[in-house]
Amino acid sequence: MEEAPLFFVGHHDPRRSLPVTAGHIQDAHAANYDMLTCPITTPYFHTRVLSKLSTHLPDSSSTSSIDLTRSTNASPVEIEALGPRDTPLTPDETTGQLIGVSSPWIDLSSPDPVIADVSRQVLKLELAYAAFCGLTYVLIPGPRMHNRADDGSGIVQYARAILDALALGPYMQLYIWMPLIDHSDNDKEDIGYLAPFSRQQFAGHSDGQSPRLDLFGTWEAWSTIRSICKYSSRLSIALDLPKLLPPVSIQSRWYSEPVRILTLDANIFLENQKGYPVLSRAHQALVSHFVRHKNPPWFLLSNVGPVPAVMNGGMDVKDSAAFPALGEAFSAVKEPTPHLWYMRNLQNKQPPPSLIERFGAGYQDYLQAPLQPLTVNLESITYEVFEKDPIKYDWYEQATARALSDWISQRKPASGTDGRIVVAVVGAGRGPLVTRALKAAETVGIDIDMWALEKNPNAFVLLQRHNDTIWNHRVNLVKSDMRTWRGPVHQENARRVSEMLGQTKSIPQGSSYTGSVDTDSTYLLATAARQPTYYKIDILISELLGSFADNELSPECLDGVQHLLNPTHGISIPTSYTAFISPIAAPKLYADINNSMVQTTPHAAETPYVVMLNAIDHLSTTTNSPQTNTSAPRTLSNSRSSSIPSPPTPLILPCWSFQHPNPHLPSSPPSTNAHNTRHTVLHFPVPHRGACHGLAGYFECVLYTVVLSTNPNTMADTSPDMMSWFPLYFPLKSAVWFPDDSECVVTLWRREDGRKVWYEWMVEAFVYVDEGGRTRGKRGKANASGKGRGRRIKVGGSEVHSSFEEGCLM
Repeated sequence: MEEAPLFFVGHHDPRRSLPVTAGHIQDAHAANYDMLTCPITTPYFHTRVLSKLSTHLPDSSSTSSIDLTRSTNASPVEIEALGPRDTPLTPDETTGQLIGVSSPWIDLSSPDPVIADVSRQVLKLELAYAAFCGLTYVLIPGPRMHNRADDGSGIVQYARAILDALALGPYMQLYIWMPLIDHSDNDKEDIGYLAPFSRQQFAGHSDGQSPRLDLFGTWEAWSTIRSICKYSSRLSIALDLPKLLPPVSIQSRWYSEPVRILTLDANIFLENQKGYPVLSRAHQALVSHFVRHKNPPWFLLSNVGPVPAVMNGGMDVKDSAAFPALGEAFSAVKEPTPHLWYMRNLQNKQPPPSLIERFGAGYQDYLQAPLQPLTVNLESITYEVFEKDPIKYDWYEQATARALSDWISQRKPASGTDGRIVVAVVGAGRGPLVTRALKAAETVGIDIDMWALEKNPNAFVLLQRHNDTIWNHRVNLVKSDMRTWRGPVHQENARRVSEMLGQTKSIPQGSSYTGSVDTDSTYLLATAARQPTYYKIDILISELLGSFADNELSPECLDGVQHLLNPTHGISIPTSYTAFISPIAAPKLYADINNSMVQTTPHAAETPYVVMLNAIDHLSTTTNSPQTNTSAPRTLSNSRSSSIPSPPTPLILPCWSFQHPNPHLPSSPPSTNAHNTRHTVLHFPVPHRGACHGLAGYFECVLYTVVLSTNPNTMADTSPDMMSWFPLYFPLKSAVWFPDDSECVVTLWRREDGRKVWYEWMVEAFVYVDEGGRTRGKRGKANASGKGRGRRIKVGGSEVHSSFEEGCLM
């Protein structure tokens, strides 16, 4: 049985006694905590900073002794280096069990330059010493935003301080501690906080009205911080959960971000009938979603009481305060850490990983270059991965059985010289489709003329073995490229070849030869003796689809073999397929490409990648429909209560389609590939602000009245748990910003030059402005048509990206 996700739970107490010793660590482990937090500096240091600051800022009036002519550019208040009384930390074995916490009382985003500068000095001193002690993880309180009228400049100042902080410890991970949403309840300015010291002349102007709750305000602040810090892999989020969760649209946005810690304060827990703390169903759903990430966040329980001091099986008698009062004795003995006990219980109740999650373990948000199947012979392990799919081959078998059944019921004439229906699998690989075609024929109750074509000489060896051991010589094997194959040949030609080669035994039905004039001397011998007798294929089966349907040259390959198909009744499986696209926020993929891959691969940002998308957010969404509740990358494996709102339904639009057989192709193989080029312009309404990092590509495919789909909106209904294809990700070199109620226009091309096929793409951002210059919340079809009152203004966009250098060779 698969194990449930593992929770790593830490304990945070702002009033923890210092220093944190090895004994405290042992107590925490005994209580079943995994880690503790520890402030980097002491209250003594806090007092020292306040004293220094008060000397220069005797009051909050404008008659401060600070020279305002230099206060924006200099450091009028200098904080001396740390001393032994300023910090409880010592570099020892306990540091590996601790998460450092920088001073919550500083204000890096203060509009007062003196306060901001003192805060930067404090943070620099703390992080430098934390790095010296070997602390790996440090929590830094996020910027103060509520009731700030500084046009966002404070966030920029904060981000600049964090950028400097990243240079202080090359191995230190910084977690920006922010609330999930910006709310007035987050203004916790205890005595001694620096924010109230800000001088009036720097406070800005307020209209006197209560600020409107901005659900995306915290996220936008984080987006600014990480952009200025160049998407550093050492910068992540510690997210403080509120008692009431915001709409799922903002929750979905945070799912795409590098959230490494979820903070659960005691006040967000409810009390069940037995008096124990529990999380609401909405909070449980949020937790369950986050733990499905490849790198799930840790949990930090805050203000849930002290860690019980347990030594030698009992309480530490050195701390009399640890003993409960008489009225509390029963509950204390019953469960001394009820919040932790609940989290461990919630951990045990998590459903095991789904089939797709088990299959994709390690592949979440991992960039893989698409295959080059026409120029590179695949390894056996690659075929094996594809063959593990529990859905695809079942669906192929069903489609083949339906095609055979319809052929018989409609009394279509077969192309085989002996009256049998001719079935050919082109690109047979290791043979799974051949096996399924034979099973389909057995299900229908007929005997078929079975052919299997494969150009990979290594896979062809295995096909020959399968013909001996599994298929009982019922398959005619052909080693050739499908585009040069002349088609099924009458068995008399195969016998004549054998005679010319000096073989006296006749070749059985399951013979192995090719029909390629370019690659097989055996065929040339047969041609020299007698013109081969070719016949047509009735049902042509292939599995040439890529993650974007046509990105592995399925149209080009099937064009090359279409002339072998029965011109009147021939069936291709698949019969058609459509590519789909949607703009997404994918900060992890963006960082991986722009911070790492471009250093070694110049065209990394213009290469489409196969990715099991997980930490993403679809920027364009529609109203939820009853049959569709979420996208594939964000689907939990267990069902949820109807009382829990589902994530927004992503808007995923079709780009183009291909049909097989192509009714517009001539009877002979085409001389050019121009008919397979495509171009589309798609319009996506963007209801909430966000950064577009790229495009997610999917496909839907009709085999033969049976549908395969990787489209998150239809996959659950058509081909659930299918694993053969991950989406295709089209990256952007630079993220494109979209305001609220804007429009994303995606332009996409499929191009060719006779030698290779590649894609080109670009993204543009537009807003609609009314006659008074105000932006309008005009979306959907009205935006796409551009009609109606108001002007359409472009506010951003990408360059045209081209994958020419990494195009798929024909």
